[in-house]
Amino acid sequence: MDLTVFCCVVRTGSFSKAAAELGYSAAYISKRIADLETKLGTRLFNRTTRSIQITREGGVAHRWAQQILESADALEKEVASSQEQPTGSLRIATSLRLGRYHVGPILSNLVKEYPGLDVWLELVDRRLDLLEEGIDIDIRNGSVGEPHVVSQLVQKSSRVLAAAPDYLERKGEPQTIWDLAQHDCLLYKHGDIGNGSWRMMGPNGMETVRVDGRQLRSHHSDIAKNWAVAGHGIILLAEWDVVDLIREGKLIRVLPQYSQPADIWAVTPMRSSNSARMKVCVDYLISHLQSGPYAVERLDDIQ
Repeated sequence: MDLTVFCCVVRTGSFSKAAAELGYSAAYISKRIADLETKLGTRLFNRTTRSIQITREGGVAHRWAQQILESADALEKEVASSQEQPTGSLRIATSLRLGRYHVGPILSNLVKEYPGLDVWLELVDRRLDLLEEGIDIDIRNGSVGEPHVVSQLVQKSSRVLAAAPDYLERKGEPQTIWDLAQHDCLLYKHGDIGNGSWRMMGPNGMETVRVDGRQLRSHHSDIAKNWAVAGHGIILLAEWDVVDLIREGKLIRVLPQYSQPADIWAVTPMRSSNSARMKVCVDYLISHLQSGPYAVERLDDIQ
């Protein structure tokens, strides 16, 4: 209250005018200023019978008082905004399988809870330019390196090597990463995965091996995974995407000491990351991808 009175006196240039504007007596205003001067240990105004003049110390105090009152006002507005139901449209992108089995069902629950939201979900297995393609939120499995985006970690994750039991019976299990060059490897285009080489983290650090998809290639990981289950070769795939198949014995992890970092991120354009509906949606997605019926699992969860 004292800061409000102080700023009003500075703006009006008079105790009596400030009293009239705030609805108090001039004596009350004078007392509030005197109390503030006592707290700060300095004189804020030079007073005469006809006028008041702000001191140098008063000028410094006034600048701080304005910042404090502006911050308090922003706090009230932010809290009020967070209590309102978010409304408006959101364009969300993710990969085919993340969208089908995780993000899609979570968004179904989101719009039930927040019916004012209008959501469009784009499923693509490629890297997107958020600004050029008008995407508000990209739930991404892989690296984030482009400028002018804000990224929040959803879940630590990695890509792992796996193959069907019958393939390993026929071809044998690779013992080193370099053995992969002699195996049928199932290749697909997705985000930051190379189409002819796999970059893996292992006991000797990061290593890159050339691989050959001799018979089958696809631009969709879903297709390549089905080929792996059918026994056509070794696949490099996100652990959350193979965890059920490994649990059921349809795939076996190969070279378990090797993996490719592929954390899951929520990526938003910097210019719109602070809007209420974006915050609500991102927080909701992160929370439900981490726990609940549609959470992304890790292989550690079944070991």
